[in-house]
Amino acid sequence: MNEVFLDIYKHHLWANQQLLYVCESLSDEVLDAAAQGTYGTVRDTLVHLVASEASYVKRISKRGEPENPLREGTFLGFAELKQRAQASGQELIALAATTTANETVPVDFFGQMIDTPFSVFFAQAINHGTEHRSHVCTILTQNGIEPPNLDVWEYVWSGVRR
Repeated sequence: MNEVFLDIYKHHLWANQQLLYVCESLSDEVLDAAAQGTYGTVRDTLVHLVASEASYVKRISKRGEPENPLREGTFLGFAELKQRAQASGQELIALAATTTANETVPVDFFGQMIDTPFSVFFAQAINHGTEHRSHVCTILTQNGIEPPNLDVWEYVWSGVRR
């Protein structure tokens, strides 16, 4: 992949880690909160976000499903989520840097196997992450908590991207 686009995946990893860091200090009441129009509770959304990214990475790398996958409804704690998000985020960056062919992998889509190009997983990782980080920020806002600024400008201005 063109080096110009690697910052997209680096920002994605940074934003996931920033959100996990902020949520780590929240009360159980907030972590168990949800809001209409969002995915679910903060906990479930974070688990879903991290678990899905691991699945995308495994498909692009053609290693099948992740070992010991996260399951919604099972919260293993923030240390585990941050570690898994870091690992899958770093692997996504490495795959983005080295993938040159838009190969396909079969995906079970409601009982029908569909050959799905790698580009779909790369795009889905970014779209899915942005959507669910926004869901969590919405829940935080509705609970009177200022959500973190996770946009690309904040990533650049924070000095991480150097």
